Amino acid sequence: MTEPVAQGRLPQRTYRIASSHALLAASLCWLGFAFVTWSVATGRSGTIDSAGLLFWRRGAGFAPAGPPGLLEAVRDLTSLGGVLLRNLVAAGALAALLFLRLRREAVVLAATVAGGWIVNTLVKLAVGRPRPLIVPHLTEAGGQSFPSGHSFNSAVVYIAIALAFASMSPRRSVRWTVIGVAVALSLAVAFTRVWLGVHFPSDVAAGWFGGAGWAFLASALLHRPAKAVAEHASDTLDSMTPGD
Repeated sequence: MTEPVAQGRLPQRTYRIASSHALLAASLCWLGFAFVTWSVATGRSGTIDSAGLLFWRRGAGFAPAGPPGLLEAVRDLTSLGGVLLRNLVAAGALAALLFLRLRREAVVLAATVAGGWIVNTLVKLAVGRPRPLIVPHLTEAGGQSFPSGHSFNSAVVYIAIALAFASMSPRRSVRWTVIGVAVALSLAVAFTRVWLGVHFPSDVAAGWFGGAGWAFLASALLHRPAKAVAEHASDTLDSMTPGD
């Protein structure tokens, strides 16, 4: 049994996904990433990539399927994986964790997001795949195509945030529900990149697998270092987030 947190008090005890479970999830995701990367490198993804891009288009001009309002909705959803909105969400989550005195989780979140951005950038530069030209792009997109930055970084940010805030609940069902919602949201963002024609399906698959794998790996490996950093910087963090 766990005692409820008294009214007005900040959470003193936190719960977290087991390191073994996080490592298992990370391993499965990185295996998926490796398989998709191998498929692209060997030219085996071409048929699926073409079919995926054309599936949502109709007519000689490759216009998107569905009612007119759908395009605007998809653009709104894809913006959740863009640089501005996802970093605003991450900054807001980081501030909330600090004010809740969940310093270890705040350090893990910050390190996970920063590290994920570096990993995605390095992979993009290493692969150097151009964006698809099979269908017209329905939104602005620049840079290299593989892996999808929206897919990779949205998986990193939203799953890492879910892992951090799930630690506030002693109920396993609540923790897994929070994480499941983050997984579904990041998958939806990944889907929009294909629908908008700016990424191949293999780009978004590799991006999501890589981003989710990084989020779970960081959760498993950064826990102890983050605890040490949080304890060492406790005075500084207290001055940044004064209590009542």
